[in-house]
Amino acid sequence: MKTNNTIFDENLIKFSSVLASKTSNGFVVLERNDKLPYAVLLKKKKKVDHFFNFVIFCVTLGLWSIAWIYITQVSSKAKKILIAIDEDGNPFEEKCYMG
Repeated sequence: MKTNNTIFDENLIKFSSVLASKTSNGFVVLERNDKLPYAVLLKKKKKVDHFFNFVIFCVTLGLWSIAWIYITQVSSKAKKILIAIDEDGNPFEEKCYMG
């Protein structure tokens, strides 16, 4: 039977591996707590090159407008997420409010 210490260590290893994968994707750790294990991560806003997108828009006769709107409104925004380990030892991720 596993003791509480070994279970906690296994959960901490899972938590650290999830954090490592997120930080390699561009997220920055804002807050981290290893006792509960949870962390708040932030991915900064990307700058959109509107001149380049306008050129592509003109070359494709307006078809690029759908992708341009998506890039501007969705993928370029800042993202804030919470990563934690639940009671069963499974990592989960939730979006945080950016108000």
